[in-house]
Amino acid sequence: MKQLAVVTGGGSGVGQATVLALVNAGWSIVALGRRRSALEETRSLAGSMASCITAIECDICQQESVREVGRRIESELGSVEVLVNAAGTNAPQRALEVLSDADYRAMMDTNLNGAYYCVQAFLPGMRNRGSGTIVNIISDAGKQASPKAGPAYVMSKFGLAGLTQAINAEERTRGVRAIGIFPGDINTPLLNRRPIVPDEAARARMMQPEDIAACVLLAVQLPSRAVIEELVIRPR
Repeated sequence: MKQLAVVTGGGSGVGQATVLALVNAGWSIVALGRRRSALEETRSLAGSMASCITAIECDICQQESVREVGRRIESELGSVEVLVNAAGTNAPQRALEVLSDADYRAMMDTNLNGAYYCVQAFLPGMRNRGSGTIVNIISDAGKQASPKAGPAYVMSKFGLAGLTQAINAEERTRGVRAIGIFPGDINTPLLNRRPIVPDEAARARMMQPEDIAACVLLAVQLPSRAVIEELVIRPR
């Protein structure tokens, strides 16, 4: 029987690449995202493996929606062995002098609170079963602040790094492990929200979403006795 993984942000970028990498590695996947059309595009890219991907619309910023989806998944599809928090956002007007309250809240809700809601939805099942892996796609902005990322994004990613550490501190003795992946520049649609959008030449020098998906595979396929607590990856 195939093991089950849940991937947020499954309709584009790193989330989409992770869904495809996991399904090709033999996993059953639940892809979560806000837009049904984007999730169905991910399923179509899986070709003959599309039937192994369940697409569920879910706004991870809404805690009760996440709880309901979590109950539905475990009731209808079974135990979740892996959770990958890949959803993330930023805003074009991101510097302190121009950052709006609405953009600040949106980044904190998606990048940090949404990941926390998903952890709280699926961690109890992992804890009770005595096994599970949580992968948080963070950013190298969660290691060092930079004007390129903006303060709200940086704050949310530092928080997500802290959540990753807290899971390991509290849950490692109960069979659950957490991995924080800290990528540098990746060629994803999120680049379109930068104040100055990179051109194709710049994007070609960046990492691609499948590079980060390969890191996820490495982390989840390790024997349960081992955990990559932090993995920093940047363009060569």
